[in-house]
Amino acid sequence: QVQLVESGGGLVQAGDSLRLSCAVSGGTFRGYAMGWLRQAPGKEREFVAAISTSGRTTYYADSVKGRFTCSRDNAKNTVYLQMTSLKPEDTAVYYCAANRFGQLTTTTSQYDYWGQGTQVTVSS
Repeated sequence: QVQLVESGGGLVQAGDSLRLSCAVSGGTFRGYAMGWLRQAPGKEREFVAAISTSGRTTYYADSVKGRFTCSRDNAKNTVYLQMTSLKPEDTAVYYCAANRFGQLTTTTSQYDYWGQGTQVTVSS
C-alpha cells in the first residue's frame, strides 16, 4: 500500500517562504513521477508542479513559475516544494501525488496516489 504524507504547511505572511515535504512509503518511489497540486476553497484542484523520476525535469504552473521549486531525494523517498515570495492567492490545501508509471504530467486525473494534504495560508 503506497502512502504519501505531506508536511510543512502553515500560516505565513505575504512574501514569506515555506518548504513542503512529502514522504512516500510502500511503493517504488524512484519509479514514480511526482506532482504537487493545490485546492483553494470553492475552487477545483489545480496543478502546481511536477518532477520526473530522476529529478532532472520539472514542470510548473505559470502562476508559480520563478517562485516555487520542486525537487526530490530518491534516497529518502521524499519530494519537496520550496515556495518563495508567497502571495495570498497561494492559500490552499497542497497535495502531493504520484504517477505510478513514471509519467510526468500536469493532469490531475493522471495521478494514482495522493497524500492527505497540508494547509498553506498566506496572509496579506
